[in-house]
Amino acid sequence: MILLNGSNIKKMFLDETLFDSVSFNVDSNDKIGFIGVNGAGKSTLFKIITGDMDYDEGEIFKNKGLRVGYLDQYSVNGSEKSIWEETLTVFADVIEMENQLDEIRFDIENNNGNIDELVKRQTSLQEAFAERDGFYYKSKVKSTLTGLGFSEDEFDLCVDKLSGGQKTRVALGKILLSDANLLLLDEPTNHLDIESVEWLEDFLRNYSGAFIVISHDRYFLDRVTNKTFELENGRFRSYNGNYSAYMAQREIDKKTEQRNYDNTMREIQRLENVVEQQRRWGREKNIKTAESKMKVIERLEKDLNAPMQSPEEMEFTFKACAGGGQDVVQTESLGMAFDNNRLFSNVDMLIKKGEKVFLLGPNGCGKTTLLKILMGDYEQTEGSYKIGANIHIGYYDQIQENLNMDKTVIDEVWDEYPNLTQTQIRNALAVFLFKGEDVFKEIHKLSGGERARVELVKLMLKSVNLLIMDEPTNHLDIESREALENALSDYDGTMIMVSHDRYFINKLADRILYLTPNGVESYSGDYDSFVARETIKTEQKTESAGHLDYKEQKRLEAEKRKTLNRFAKVEDEISNKESEVEELSKELENSDIATDYVKAGEITDKITELQDKIESLMEEWERLQMIIEESGYDI
Repeated sequence: MILLNGSNIKKMFLDETLFDSVSFNVDSNDKIGFIGVNGAGKSTLFKIITGDMDYDEGEIFKNKGLRVGYLDQYSVNGSEKSIWEETLTVFADVIEMENQLDEIRFDIENNNGNIDELVKRQTSLQEAFAERDGFYYKSKVKSTLTGLGFSEDEFDLCVDKLSGGQKTRVALGKILLSDANLLLLDEPTNHLDIESVEWLEDFLRNYSGAFIVISHDRYFLDRVTNKTFELENGRFRSYNGNYSAYMAQREIDKKTEQRNYDNTMREIQRLENVVEQQRRWGREKNIKTAESKMKVIERLEKDLNAPMQSPEEMEFTFKACAGGGQDVVQTESLGMAFDNNRLFSNVDMLIKKGEKVFLLGPNGCGKTTLLKILMGDYEQTEGSYKIGANIHIGYYDQIQENLNMDKTVIDEVWDEYPNLTQTQIRNALAVFLFKGEDVFKEIHKLSGGERARVELVKLMLKSVNLLIMDEPTNHLDIESREALENALSDYDGTMIMVSHDRYFINKLADRILYLTPNGVESYSGDYDSFVARETIKTEQKTESAGHLDYKEQKRLEAEKRKTLNRFAKVEDEISNKESEVEELSKELENSDIATDYVKAGEITDKITELQDKIESLMEEWERLQMIIEESGYDI
């Protein structure tokens, strides 16, 4: 079923065409990745789809049953509610139905009003309540917030006091819980740690509706999409398959288009030579031939499409200065706490010359804090660290605190490198696509991606042998990420990185350090190797149960068996009781029972009793599911 169709959409800003001839279909089972450089118009197309922005030409068809969920519609700015209360607003209609059912139940039990009408209303409401998963809405809110990285202790925090990233996660949670059948997700993995991104991947893979997701996270796109939209240089294309399939097909299409273009241009040139020759001969027959060939040329030129042009690419390098010993960074029992809140302790690590090391861990574990300790910005509360002799550090800050928002782009860079000429500064900026008047833009007027590029210009001009970078791919589009990967891959110095971009990590990592409250765990290799080792470690923990004494092993097996059996039984009980509620609701529709107030009251009481039992069983189901997940049991 087609949910959404766009036909020849055109959008202009003043006299500039942003995109033209955009045509697409979105079916009910489409999982679409939306690709394009920053500024191509992807978010603009989202706003056109939602009706928040006009377009200049074309048509959009929306299925009557279309329900769109889009981030801007779920803004949480200015909310004085708690995280839990704010997220529950998605189910305002369900909560209203729940309250109405309680009132109707009370009226029936106390014989208030027209019982016939009350019973009919109750039956109708119960069906709508069940259809909206009314029995489970609280457990869905809880699992979604937990999946997006909020602990239960944080559920009561006031939304208005949260950071921008936390507010975005609350808004994302509301979208995922909404009753939409088409989600428009604009960079949903921003502000999520890897564990939360993986939870989101599972959610989207199992999502029953369609979605279009704007993302520069290539690993994420590969795992969740089955179709790809591309918007590039004002032209829109649609491909079947995920990001990797899109890239392969795009390369084939690019070569085919170039070949067809070259062949057509050669044919036009040949025909033009024929026309010129025929005109030179000047006979009537020759003139007719020339006119005929000119019509062919005009038709070819009309149908001629310029081959796919890739956006302008950045190409740069980081200079590694000479010097420095083999031991670049060493920490001993390093620890940090803020106001008696311990982030980490016992961090022992040794980073050698030339290593490319990635520091991973969940949001809030202290990764950025650890980098700032190494930079000397924070003073540790425990232990010590040592930076090797003749080590010169270049630091990339994800918060971009090192930028002066009141300066222009050129002044921001030039003030840091006053010995360079204006030509040298402008050449460096041009590498990062700041050309012409762009260099005179003020920093506060730049997008996040443009500010990131200014930071990278400053870092490129600095000669260092240790790069410390905190989330360097944030705000960068795919082309910029690839340019950064290439530059870092060729860099001869040492690197310490924090990143949640798994594709980026796989490209560069020699070693991964996983930060925990009690220290760091070291893994050689890239992200996929790290995941594989973690999986093996989990399996080994399970197998180690075999080395326990016989009685303990039997006890654990019995406990596992008991938990799984109870879990299955609870699921069956929930299903059975839901069926009973459905049957009893149908009974209430019977005209004979509807007029028998005593019988109707008894059935209503029974339904209430069953609903209370279902709610109790759901709480037990959640608790058992948590035990099963934490224990690694296979269901």
